[in-house]
Amino acid sequence: MIHLEWNDRPTIKQVKCIHTNAAKYMVENVLTAGKVYDVKNETEEFYFVVDNTGQVGGFYKDYFEN
Repeated sequence: MIHLEWNDRPTIKQVKCIHTNAAKYMVENVLTAGKVYDVKNETEEFYFVVDNTGQVGGFYKDYFEN
């Protein structure tokens, strides 16, 4: 149950949000284009970052650049 400890875990890396143009979800409510976010966990398809609400959320990697 790693997701219960993500806020307390060290940051793996930082990524910059390059866009919030989502076809299906309302990403612009929790991400800001041009802002750098702390990555707490990473999978092949998602970054789990501390978003604008202060919570850890999972987002597709295509919203970010290293």
